[in-house]
Amino acid sequence: ANRFSNQKRNAVMNELNLNTARVSRATDSAASVNKVVRNTYTLLSMTLFFSALCAVATMAMQLGQGAGLLMIIGGFVMSFVVRATAESSKGLIAVFVFAGFMGGGLGPMLSAYLMAYANGSAIIAQALGGTGLIFLSLSGYALTTGRNFNFLGGFLATGMMVMLVAMIANIFLQIPAMSLAISAAVIMLMSGFILYDTSRIINGGERNYIMATISLYLSIFNLFIHLLNLIAALT
Repeated sequence: ANRFSNQKRNAVMNELNLNTARVSRATDSAASVNKVVRNTYTLLSMTLFFSALCAVATMAMQLGQGAGLLMIIGGFVMSFVVRATAESSKGLIAVFVFAGFMGGGLGPMLSAYLMAYANGSAIIAQALGGTGLIFLSLSGYALTTGRNFNFLGGFLATGMMVMLVAMIANIFLQIPAMSLAISAAVIMLMSGFILYDTSRIINGGERNYIMATISLYLSIFNLFIHLLNLIAALT
């Protein structure tokens, strides 16, 4: 009887220890995710602000579209450097260099809109406001609901490949309607990427906040550019 009682007591103790370990792991996981979310959105805010400063600087310097294009290309090259150094402190430096190039390259484009359209400043403001609204709504939805949007991954990757082919084709075709269709499609794709990337962060799929930041940054950047194009064409 005593042996049976001891076995039962040991079984209960083992179950309690297992439950305690599970709770501890769940708590540690939640704390880790919260830290990644906090660091990601802090760094994202800082890089977007730095990009805005660089855009204003290149506008004030009146850099041409050619220089702006070179800076954008430099930014995309730096995105690979960021990914290669994301596990070290060099990644933080690289991500700001990346943001500086992207913001600096955006300046001449904004200047072109201001010169080409009488209401250029209003178009830019609408695109900026629309970008902020879409990002905050979608990211907020993913953060609040905690839904897993990993199922979008394959569709988004395929969609981006199709859009790249369409963009290259339209460089030669120069069809205005096709340009608008591409911008609308890219806006939808970037919206999907915001849901997908935010979901990966909160569900533990992305533990590196530098990688998470650059993914969200690129979605916001492309969303803004194509909203700008769409609003200008429809104005």
